Amino acid sequence: MSSDLLRIGCAAGFSGDRTDAAAPVVDALAAAKAPAVLIFETLAERTLALAQLARRQNPEAGYEPLLDAMLAPVLARCLASGIRIVSNFGAANPRGAALRIRALARELGLPVPRIAVVHGDDVSGTAHRAALQERIGDALAGREIVSANAYLGAELIAAALREGAQIVVAGRVSDPSLTVGPALAHYGWRSDDWDRLARVTMAGHLLECGAQVSGGYYADPGVKDVPGLARLGYPIAELGEDGACTITKPAGTGGIIDEHTLKEQLLYEVHDPAAYVTPDVVADISEAEVAQIGADRVRVGGVRGHPRTGTLKVNVCFESGWLAEGEISYAGARAEARARLAADVLRERLRECGPLRADLIGVSSLFGDDAGRWLDALPAGSARDVRLRVALRHEERAVAERLVREVTALYTCGPAGGGGVRTALKPTLGTLSCLLPRELITAAYEMLE
Repeated sequence: MSSDLLRIGCAAGFSGDRTDAAAPVVDALAAAKAPAVLIFETLAERTLALAQLARRQNPEAGYEPLLDAMLAPVLARCLASGIRIVSNFGAANPRGAALRIRALARELGLPVPRIAVVHGDDVSGTAHRAALQERIGDALAGREIVSANAYLGAELIAAALREGAQIVVAGRVSDPSLTVGPALAHYGWRSDDWDRLARVTMAGHLLECGAQVSGGYYADPGVKDVPGLARLGYPIAELGEDGACTITKPAGTGGIIDEHTLKEQLLYEVHDPAAYVTPDVVADISEAEVAQIGADRVRVGGVRGHPRTGTLKVNVCFESGWLAEGEISYAGARAEARARLAADVLRERLRECGPLRADLIGVSSLFGDDAGRWLDALPAGSARDVRLRVALRHEERAVAERLVREVTALYTCGPAGGGGVRTALKPTLGTLSCLLPRELITAAYEMLE
């Protein structure tokens, strides 16, 4: 157990995040000359399914595709400064990611780090099929499961760090657990110290989306102005032995951390402020306190915890058919009328294929609905720069392909003046969620020796 303040910096909030975010965070962590951890949160709900599809094509793939770009600029500094790295960029292939990190260290001429691999979140095999079927029901009947992953908690991350892991690679773990694990290992809390676990869970929740909390997703010019948005600083949590945290960011970076950005992120994706359910604890932020204690420094307190549940959330992704999309632009006099006519033509020609989604980008797209009621009820206007986007979902690829051909045919079949056609056809994934008893899921970690 340590009484030293623990600093945890976040350098990614999703797969595809900026790859230059880590360097300022690592500089700030190293300058503090204190215990520190760098986390990368790179999994969204469907990222794992896409990773599984990638692994089908190449058994060595299936982990975060930007792993090299994220780690290479900071790996040497982290190892030299004793900054540990914890991430879920293992996705569908945590061991593959660990092997790639080891190879990357060798390529950079660095000492090979001690890497731990957390596994057991994948429940897509036959051993769990009956349990999934029982809880999801007929919705999976006849479907090809692409991925099924349980949200693991922080204890395996903590155990690996206690054993001396410099880098911990996981697949599907709860996003806040990337922060909870290092805190458990550092402070030696009991696994049923609910208040401390809840406090550090909410610190992890504030970190997990990267630059959202430092003003990125918050920015709205003229209403919520954020300075230096092009050079956002990613967040750092300073965690005390009681689990309370202060959120800050590297000095000299863009963005802002204040009570407003903290409150928005604190409530982000929280369905019940009195019962935020994670694998580690049920957090209660109904009496949370947020206080500005300095420039870009906000302290969070008042978080309480309740015992964790006896189940783990599982996301199941399955093949659900095909999505065909097409776009074409109309400009000049009566452009909107021509775009509406093109949509009507496509609806008539594809009527037997199923519902056709039609959007007029710049007129009706974000507020539109798949049935077209919004667009049909909207009075025709005089927009002179319109892009028509249409989409069709179907179980059969051959049917979906018809939309691609029909949009292309608008070039000469009219209306007049259409151009810039783009089309796409891709398989779609459906997602269902359920809860499985913890005892059905066997997870562990191993050191990559």
